[in-house]
Amino acid sequence: MRYRRALIGGASYFFTVNLADRYSGLLVERVNDLRDVVREVRAQHPFEIIAWVVMPNHLHAIWRLPDGDSDFSMRWGLIEGNFSRRVPTIESISASRKSKGERGLWQKRFWEHLIRDDNDLQRHVDYIHYNPVKHGFVRRAVDWEYSSIHRAIRLGWMTPDWGCADDIGVGFGER
Repeated sequence: MRYRRALIGGASYFFTVNLADRYSGLLVERVNDLRDVVREVRAQHPFEIIAWVVMPNHLHAIWRLPDGDSDFSMRWGLIEGNFSRRVPTIESISASRKSKGERGLWQKRFWEHLIRDDNDLQRHVDYIHYNPVKHGFVRRAVDWEYSSIHRAIRLGWMTPDWGCADDIGVGFGER
């Protein structure tokens, strides 16, 4: 099956990338390895990180790619591959993946969404920052360590009281 992706150079994209093991906590356990790998990939293949949250078994991000560049798949491939090489092989690997020299750490595909406008961007940034509250890891978005919300607060884009569990009916980013 061939997947169609909206490839527009210089655009902003929202991503959801999952580990194959939905019960794993590997991404937060090895968050420093993930950060290092992202830094290395960005040095070779630049992109701007607008928002990011790392959850135990998945992550959400919004990237803006450079003008004329739409190759987010290559960047994710490098991030996933380089991260996988830093992690001991403990997962089961299917015969199909083994024959291709692949690990079984990540789900085969990721979700991407082309950001359409400022409203769409704000909804997805809110979704990212609220995700740890939504999943019950914290009662306030600011309490999740692995989130770009801290940068947004530092820059004055939001306040520390934004995104509390008491706001559960608000539906951050899910309109």
